[in-house]
Amino acid sequence: MYKAIGKKTIRLLFILTSLGVYSADNEVYIDQSGATSNIDIEQVNGSGNIIGGADAVAGTMTPLDLDGGSLTLDILQKGSSNKFLGDIWADSYTGYFSFIGDSNTFNMSTDETNTYGADSSNVNVQVTGSSNTMTLNHAMVALADTLDLDWTIQGSSNSITAGIDVDGATNYMDIDGSDNTVTYDGDGYAGGYFYLDHTGGSRTFNIDQESTLDNDWLKIISNGSSGTVCVTQSDSTTSFVC
Repeated sequence: MYKAIGKKTIRLLFILTSLGVYSADNEVYIDQSGATSNIDIEQVNGSGNIIGGADAVAGTMTPLDLDGGSLTLDILQKGSSNKFLGDIWADSYTGYFSFIGDSNTFNMSTDETNTYGADSSNVNVQVTGSSNTMTLNHAMVALADTLDLDWTIQGSSNSITAGIDVDGATNYMDIDGSDNTVTYDGDGYAGGYFYLDHTGGSRTFNIDQESTLDNDWLKIISNGSSGTVCVTQSDSTTSFVC
């Protein structure tokens, strides 16, 4: 099922097709520009669903491209081996992402070249399943203001990677499952807040916080049998590797 809503849209392109190389049940490709956009997509049947960019060709998947001042994106993918690849360029951005199933891929970048500044963002990612790969990069050179990022992960052997360059970012992560890996890199001038609550068996957490002008805040609660936790905090003048 596909549902898309566009408001003040300059360009909206959906290609609902089947590229044999992916063998996907459902595919949505988006390239959209506009001052204000609201997009709601649900893929709830089968496996191998794809959400990506309109420039995709056989054998190559490109990120969806959303460009505008104020954007709202609501995504649901239900099934296994689904793929979401997206680039967002916005000043105000709200994103809701829900993935139910195993072996799914989520890769999202937000305003990494400081086109709009990404100064007000609220992002919620919910994952239910195992062996999923989740990657989110937010304003990596923009030094944006105000990010509220919430993760809820239920399952095992998931990989979560977040790169954040935001002044005063708030990041909550709730993980219930074993053998999950978290890699977090938080930068910015003002301090960032990262709260990680984990329940399960073995885990690997690599956390790097490098705010230049203020203190970072980190709280980890982990109830697990074994694993590795590596934390580095600095003023961005020295690079550390876990």
